[in-house]
Amino acid sequence: MIYWFTGQPGHGKTVLATALKQTLNNAFHVDGDDLRELFDNKDYSEAGRRKNIELAQHLARFLHNKKQDVIVSLVSPYKDQREVFKEKMTDNIKEIYVHTNEIRGREKFHVKEYQHPTENYLDIDTTDISVEECLKQIISYAKLG
Repeated sequence: MIYWFTGQPGHGKTVLATALKQTLNNAFHVDGDDLRELFDNKDYSEAGRRKNIELAQHLARFLHNKKQDVIVSLVSPYKDQREVFKEKMTDNIKEIYVHTNEIRGREKFHVKEYQHPTENYLDIDTTDISVEECLKQIISYAKLG
């Protein structure tokens, strides 16, 4: 299974992805910041963002095809890219939209063109909820429990 955490910077994607990884035995975590560092992609234009998302998608699909659970935490602001990938992966992907109303120090990195998911996703508002409660929602949504 691929668990795709999407949302604005600083809203808790990586924290929740890390918590989920601890509950899964054979999971590989792909983080957007790690990908940018690995491939030295400091291009935050639309083209640069799309390239980073494509790399994450290729890596996630490759690992999934090797029978690995994959957890991706990446802003991935473009709904069309996420939807096309979900269509390719059919029932093998769970999209988790993470957001908050709290200011967490990364507001200057917010992506103005972020496009919210509209169907087939889990909505997690991390404003007033613990990581443990968020994880319970994710496990229920993914039918892991």
